Amino acid sequence: MSKSNMNPAITRRNFIASASAAAGSLVLSFHVPFAQAQEAKPEINAWVVVKPDDSVVIRIARAEMGQGTLTGLAQMVAEELECNWAKVSTEHPTPGQSLARKRVWGNFNATGSRGIRESNDYVRKGGAAARMMLVQAAAEAWGVPAAECVAANSIITHKASGRKTSYGKVAEAAARITPPEAASIVLKDPKNWRLIGKRMARLDTAGKTTGAQNYGVDFKLPGLLNAAIRDCPVFGGTVKSFNAAAVEGRPGVRQVVQVGTSAVAVVADTWWRAKAAVEALPIDWDLGPNSQVSSNSIREILKAGLDAKEAVVGSSKGDAPAVLASASRKIEAVYSYPLLSHAPLEPMNATARWTPERCEVWAPTQNAEATLAATVEASGLAATKCDVYQLYLGGGFGRRARNDFVTQAVLIAKALPGIPIKLIWSREEDMTHGFFHPVTQCKLSAALDEKGNVSAMHMRISGQSILATVAPHVIKNGKDPVVFQGLEPSGNREGALGYDFPNLLIDHAMRNPHVPAGFWRGVNLNQNAIYMECFIDELAHAAGQDPLAFRRKLMANSPQHLAVLNAVAKNAGWDKPAPKGVFRGLAQTMGFGSYVAACAEVSVSNDGWLKIHRIVAATDPGHAVNIQQIEAQVEGSFVYGLSAALYGEITVSNGAVMQKNFDTYPVMRLHEMPKVETTVLSSGGFWGGVGEPTIAVAAPAVLNAIFAATGKRIRDLPLKHHSLKRT
Repeated sequence: MSKSNMNPAITRRNFIASASAAAGSLVLSFHVPFAQAQEAKPEINAWVVVKPDDSVVIRIARAEMGQGTLTGLAQMVAEELECNWAKVSTEHPTPGQSLARKRVWGNFNATGSRGIRESNDYVRKGGAAARMMLVQAAAEAWGVPAAECVAANSIITHKASGRKTSYGKVAEAAARITPPEAASIVLKDPKNWRLIGKRMARLDTAGKTTGAQNYGVDFKLPGLLNAAIRDCPVFGGTVKSFNAAAVEGRPGVRQVVQVGTSAVAVVADTWWRAKAAVEALPIDWDLGPNSQVSSNSIREILKAGLDAKEAVVGSSKGDAPAVLASASRKIEAVYSYPLLSHAPLEPMNATARWTPERCEVWAPTQNAEATLAATVEASGLAATKCDVYQLYLGGGFGRRARNDFVTQAVLIAKALPGIPIKLIWSREEDMTHGFFHPVTQCKLSAALDEKGNVSAMHMRISGQSILATVAPHVIKNGKDPVVFQGLEPSGNREGALGYDFPNLLIDHAMRNPHVPAGFWRGVNLNQNAIYMECFIDELAHAAGQDPLAFRRKLMANSPQHLAVLNAVAKNAGWDKPAPKGVFRGLAQTMGFGSYVAACAEVSVSNDGWLKIHRIVAATDPGHAVNIQQIEAQVEGSFVYGLSAALYGEITVSNGAVMQKNFDTYPVMRLHEMPKVETTVLSSGGFWGGVGEPTIAVAAPAVLNAIFAATGKRIRDLPLKHHSLKRT
């Protein structure tokens, strides 16, 4: 951002544009005093507060939603700070405070597995700068050069004399020291890390275990009222009219409010009364032009895109169409992937309080800066008169990167000035009014030569663009780059393909139904890995070759892809027979900066019952911050990915989403969960994501194992629609 964009006198229009873009450059300014700087807990810099008892508060800008980012980022600050980890706690700054301090905390965005991989450098420098200031304060008190002093475990020692002092004793003096120049901050060599790369207990475990941890739905303020809402069942529809008088006399009901053009809310003293009233409220909807759309009509539109002449190229090498046209042996397959709901256990909610002078929001959000931008826009106030307070998320998965529910809460609060309003969506509202995982189909064609080698590959994706919904300004020349996750050319740090084909064409025919798409955990890597990894498996079997050996031939120029694949093959015992009745399948990919692979072991009974016994996984995120958290994230991502593969599907009839709760949108149960064995390859030299990439290899590994077990190739999900019974 330019200097003018950071001025506290920023216009509302400019702030909304810049915060929604949610990145900009980071200003490494550690010297601006915090609002509470005069309290008896000196702020050393924006990241570190040291109390007199040597306890340390580390400020974390990214959201915590179970992925462990809070603990991981605190580890990174504490690593360079050289503090006593046993006395570390955390707190969230607000985006309003960050705006006033020239975005000192950088990006608040906790999507795309970017929490650690995009902020690792500057948060570590924040810890290192604070350590340097604390050491300098001790050295000045002793009248010795700072170079003669060392810090460890919150204790500063003068090496020559042996004198010691603690961080708490010099914190106030350190807070007055001029921060070091950025160029003078030297970070530790990874070989000297004592916290990063270790198994560390999470800082938020105790509160979650005892039930003391509060989430958005738990939040309370004095005088708070509750709101429930109904939006038009068809996306693009509007409210024609409603009869508020029919529910205004109900006990506890305070007000009926139209929200925007498409929704109506009821405000009451309890949420249950608000929900019951809004469900009873007579509403006449204008369903709009999408009321006849169905899953079948969407499917036909996407099918037409598979052979459309117009398509945007993602990757191209050689002349794949020409080679395919003259090939003596060509293999083709068509795959598809459905719409999916995020379905976090905590439904969308936000609490807002609006007055003509100030608007405040308390929300479980994945990007507090974008939430502040939405608050500013909905409130009609200047950015300096608004703020957002980060609450813990009861699941996000990308859904809470959107702020439609926050906008609704602010608009309702505007109708009742000065009264805090907590809006909670019902499960049905949450399930039917999301930003869904995009629906796509994929046609793959490959030419095999006489030796069974792939001489050409064409991959045509037809379907939805996420950016067309959430950020259409990013699309250039009709290309949504997110569509090609995991399919980028070699060397792409975000998601390279890993296979080397002499002739390759990957393109996309954009087809956007009216159901809005959004970033769903793993995003497009999920279906792209299924399409590519299952088709690679098809080619291996068509060529009469072992699936592992076949992949290895194609990965000669991708050693890091190959390393994770080899790791799972070794750990799963690929070169040895599986237990009787158990069959294996492989998958690998790269996404969010990390390399991942999996080997699934399954059995299928004569009656067609599938049992997933074990998944052996490997991930290489470069630098691994907390091994325990990484293993937990791999396990959790498999729950999410396998739930989608087994059961996940959002269908549309008469323009509306049909699935309304977990009875029609089931997830995996405990007894269905396979044993997961994870190997973390920390090759170093880069920072990759952890929470999302491994989702993508769960489903294709299982699908390939099912083929090995049954000879049945499943090309469209969910599995619940397919019989695996042997014929």
